[in-house]
Amino acid sequence: MVPPSVLVCTGIVSVQLGAGLAGRMFSQVAPAGVTGLRLWSSAILMAAFGASGLIRTVREIAADRAWRDAVVAVAFGLTLGVMNYSIYQSFARIPLGIAVTIEFLGPLAVAVASSRRPLDLLWVSLAAVGVLLLARGGTPLAHIAAGQHAGAGQHAAAGQHAAAGTVTTGVLFGLVAAASWAAYILLSRSTGRRFSGSSGLVIAMAVAAVIVTPAAVAAGGRVLLRPGVLSSGVAIGLLSSVIPYRLEFEALRRIPARVFGIWMSLEPAVAALVGLVLLGEALAVREWAAIGCVILACAGAARGSLRPAAG
Repeated sequence: MVPPSVLVCTGIVSVQLGAGLAGRMFSQVAPAGVTGLRLWSSAILMAAFGASGLIRTVREIAADRAWRDAVVAVAFGLTLGVMNYSIYQSFARIPLGIAVTIEFLGPLAVAVASSRRPLDLLWVSLAAVGVLLLARGGTPLAHIAAGQHAGAGQHAAAGQHAAAGTVTTGVLFGLVAAASWAAYILLSRSTGRRFSGSSGLVIAMAVAAVIVTPAAVAAGGRVLLRPGVLSSGVAIGLLSSVIPYRLEFEALRRIPARVFGIWMSLEPAVAALVGLVLLGEALAVREWAAIGCVILACAGAARGSLRPAAG
């Protein structure tokens, strides 16, 4: 049996490669359209692979009137939809590594909230320092946006203002994704306990695909039907959803939600490296330091979580 740590780490690399590929598509398709492609392809692929189990699960829900189980799966799907939409909106505006660092505050919150150790306040403070460094330092994207949208004098000032607004919006979307990710961890674990196999995840993915459809169609239009765009969407769906969600779903059946959140501490660093290699998003020293603060906060929480509480 594959260790849960390997499942989680493989999922991290896969999802960030998918994010990098999605980021390269934003010049062709709006982020909402790419979100739709990702979730549609993921839902179809997961339903195709687990059709028999899905049909059996739906019949059991109807026969047993297990509406509470259905509500959990639907809530899981709503969370997936909001999380995917928000994070794509975020890293369309700010570098991938920074967006994921902000998003990672969700799993960190789950890890700390389930602990009763005073030392965890230190790790929360360290993560807060990281966020403050990001807020104070700005992002390379802000300067790029200012250069693209403005010339000299008043036009340059207007461009800087617009870029600052873009960055703020990206940060806010990142925070929404963080809250959604925290809910995802808890709902994924609950769904995994209520449904056998991956049927609960398939139902959730279908719900997520449905709720983003209006925004995706409005933003993407006919461009979404181009063969090249569709094939890229399938690749993103595999890398960003099918592979990592299935691995994480299995890992969360075997480990506590807090431990899962701690292992995900690799996510910001992997995202920053993928952003650098695939998207050319070179971060400033201050921003790498911010990412380091968040990772160190998680490492400290991880070290404490492996020891019994004293007393």
